[in-house]
This record gives sequence, C-alpha cells and structure tokens, in this order.
Amino acid sequence: MSIPLPVDHDPSAGAGALLAAVRGLREAVQAAGEARLERWRPWLERQEFAPSAANLAHYLALREHDLGPLQRDLRRLGLSSLGRAESRVMPMLAAVAATLARLAGEGSDPYPDEREMAAGEAAITRRSLELFGADPSGPYSRIMVTLPSEAASEPALLHELLAAGADCVRINCAHDGPDAWAAMIANARAAAAALERTCPVLMDLGGPKCRIVELRATRERPRLFRGSRLSLRRALGCGPPAALEATTNVPDVLEELRPGQQVWIDDGKVGAQVVAAGPEGVELEVIVARAKGVRLRPGKGLNFPDAELTLPPLTAKDLADLDFVAGHADMVGYSFVQRPEDVVWLQRELHARCPDRPLPALVLKIETRLAVRNLPDLIVAAGGREPVAVMLARGDLAVELGFGRLSEIQEQILWVCEAAHVPVIWATQVLEGLIKDGAPTRAEATDAAMAQRAECVMLNKGPFIVEGVRFLDDVLRRMDRHQAKKTARLSPLRSWRAG
Repeated sequence: MSIPLPVDHDPSAGAGALLAAVRGLREAVQAAGEARLERWRPWLERQEFAPSAANLAHYLALREHDLGPLQRDLRRLGLSSLGRAESRVMPMLAAVAATLARLAGEGSDPYPDEREMAAGEAAITRRSLELFGADPSGPYSRIMVTLPSEAASEPALLHELLAAGADCVRINCAHDGPDAWAAMIANARAAAAALERTCPVLMDLGGPKCRIVELRATRERPRLFRGSRLSLRRALGCGPPAALEATTNVPDVLEELRPGQQVWIDDGKVGAQVVAAGPEGVELEVIVARAKGVRLRPGKGLNFPDAELTLPPLTAKDLADLDFVAGHADMVGYSFVQRPEDVVWLQRELHARCPDRPLPALVLKIETRLAVRNLPDLIVAAGGREPVAVMLARGDLAVELGFGRLSEIQEQILWVCEAAHVPVIWATQVLEGLIKDGAPTRAEATDAAMAQRAECVMLNKGPFIVEGVRFLDDVLRRMDRHQAKKTARLSPLRSWRAG
C-alpha cells in the first residue's frame, strides 16, 4: 500500500500535503493496529506487556504501507523519516505531525510526552537486564556462553568466563544430564557470587531435531559429491539395493516429502533434492557440496525447508527434562517452536511444574520458515503470560530460508522484536574460528560487530572460549560508541584528526 504525495513542491505547500498524508497514515495505522490487537487480547494476561503488544500491532500496520515516498519528502524538510519508529510508532507519527502542523501554519497538533517517546527503549533495556544480567560497566549487549561438559567439574572455568565478560550461561539439554546440569548451575552461581554479580541460566530444550541415525554404504567412509545419490529410508534395507542409504530418528517425516523438494544435511554443508518418493522412503540427489566432498556420519542434522512438518515441538525427552528445567532455569529455550499453540503447550507444562511460583522466561528460538511467518503471534502468546526473548538461531534458519535470504530476515526479526520491546539473542557460529581454532576470521569480526544491535550475543563452546569472550566484549564496547540499534551515534571520529 502506498501513500499519494506530491512529487515536486515548495516547502510550505509540501508541509500541508505531508501533514494530510501523515494524519491519514496515523489514522490507518491506529485502526489496523487496534484490529490486530483485539485478536491478541485473549493472550494478554500480563498487563505489563499490553503496551508492547499494542506498539507491535501498530508497527505491523505501519509496515503494510510503502513509506518510501513519504520518507523522501520528510527528509527534504529535515524531519524524521520514520526510520527509527520501531519502539514508538504512534508517538513518532504524532511528533512528525506536530512539526508539520507548525510548518504549515497549523499549531494544533500536540507533541507527545517525552516519556511516551522513550518508554519502548526503556522497556527493552529493562527486560534485557532482567533476563541476561546487569553489568553497569559492561557493553549494551550481554554475552551468553554455552557451557561445555567440563563446566560441571571445573568451577574455575565459570569464574574465568564471568571475569572475562560473560553475563549469562546456556546449558544445552541435548547433552549431559541432570547431575551435570546441577553442577554447572551451582558453579555458575558460586562464580557470580564471588564476583558480586548475577549469572542467569538458559536451559535449551533439544526439540524434534531430525538427524541421521544409521548408515550403510558399499564403501567405507562415504563422501557426498554433487550428483551423488542417497537413499533416506524408514529402515535400512527396506527398499531396492542402494550404494548409500541412511535412516532418520523421525521416519514419519519421509511421508511428507515430495519430488522436487530440498533436503539439507549437516547444517547446510550438503544440499540435496528429492528425485523419487515411495513407501520405503525417498531418493535424494546431491546438488550442493564442496568440491572435495562431505563425509556423511550418523548424528548429522537434516532440514526439510520445503515441507511444513507437523512434528510436535516437545518430545518425550523434552517433557522429562522439564522436570529439572522448571525448577532450576531462569530461561527456557524453545527449539523449533512454530505456532502459538506450541507456546501454550509449553506454558501449560511449565505451569504444572511451577504451580506456586512465576514461570521462567521463555526464549523463542526462530529456526523455521513457519516460525518467521508466525513471529508476531509467537511473541504475544509468550509475552502475554511470561517474560520473553527471541533467539536468532541462524544455523537452522539459514538452511530453512536459504543463505541468501538470511541477512534480510535477521534484520526484519530485529525490527519486529524492537517493536514488541522484546530482547534478542544473536546466535550461531559467532566468532567460531576464534573459539575453536584460536584465531577469528575477518568475516567473524564483522559479524560480531553487527551483533551489537541485539541485546545478547551467544557464543558456543570451544577450547578458546575465554579468549572469545574477551574479544567479543572488546568489540561490543567499541561498537557501543557508534551504534544504538538502528541509530548511528555521531561520536567524534579519531582516525582522521586535522593536522
């Protein structure tokens, strides 16, 4: 939808036309936003979140319009082009209208109160500190570290991580077990107490991750090249003889695959296409692989981006893990959440385990196309009942969306979350070269700088994790001088001084 505006105009005539356009836009956004908000009201049990849901509804209504011509003409008059309206949609429209009214000789539109303009940013900051820990001397973005198994038996590691700049920790429930988790949490709490800080704990449910279980090949150490064939079957040997066949831990997904659909293996290292489907499984042809090939092993992940799978987001293991998680975690990571009813299911399970205390915060891991499409509903369904954050899970998301589209979508997710006043965790392969091999790549350093726009940055485990935390802390502090979300901070440039 576009807003008709004059192409060429003098400033005074332009102010009048722009004022009419902005007033019309404001009325349209208000009406459409209220209609969406009405649909969300059954989820809004926490009144504290209601203003955030309203702003999100108004932002989505605003972004239904093509604002390009309006932005151009506002810039021509030296006014805000609405490029930073995410956290304060209606106050920003009111402020622009008030200035245009004065330029056009109409002084009737009031300016919004300063508290209205700042309320959204204040809410994001407050929620970030509550979820990820407060460190007045640290950078804006908190640092989260995924704990390795050694964190259960080496208390000094937690002390090193927190002293280097880590603010909170993540435990992946796909690994270790309750005894190790309890030891990790105890070590984290003790290290934080010694440093007179807090250390919130995120426990990440494994979810229904599809993986290769068994392999059978006519040669040892099979590798996949472009043009290679792979039979993905319900059970080994259940179809015609094949040079390479594999099974998956979720065989029912094979029934939902059709010829022409894509299958990605090992976090996108291998791309394949379904060339045949039958009751015993599917035949795949590899279309993306490195020139030297990719070795196939059991345990490697599978992604099916062209199929809307109906897998339950909570597995039997997840439900068993919740017995521990509900009583120990500050945040629960929800893997492969896709629909609002998924959120309601997990909340119901948490309520059953936390009948007399507040629910832990919910971290929505956005990993699929459907989760992206349903993101606003997911945020409101969660935030309407408990504190919520969103994790940009860029590993699975890149495979699901395509690597070329990831950059665009991660920007849009940041905008939507800012409109909802919801903190974001920037995750997957941040500084992976440094953490695993001891030296970052140039691309990783740039990625770490981009991550500063999120409220938290997550690092995975590796032998150089402490060095990784120090490096990231330094990058985030440097970027804080130049950037706040989408706003450039025009601090003095020191690299090109006169003389």
